Amino acid sequence: MKALWEQDDRSKLDARLVERILRRLYALDQAIRPEDMDQPGFDFHGLRGRRKGTYSVHVNGPWCLTFGWQDTDAVRVDLEQYHRGRVR
Repeated sequence: MKALWEQDDRSKLDARLVERILRRLYALDQAIRPEDMDQPGFDFHGLRGRRKGTYSVHVNGPWCLTFGWQDTDAVRVDLEQYHRGRVR
């Protein structure tokens, strides 16, 4: 996600997902608390168990953006299929 956000490097991402990912990254950049990501179509929720403290928003199909939170910023932002584990 860092390469996409900072350098607009889309080379390692499915082109069909890029615009949806960017929409969520823009919203994440504007958010000041995790709950700000509770927007229509994002399916925002906190993860449970060993992933408690990590949040998720739906991208498409099995793909989600997951992130932690520190002060007023998202941290550890990742694209993954968290039911299967981290993939990017």
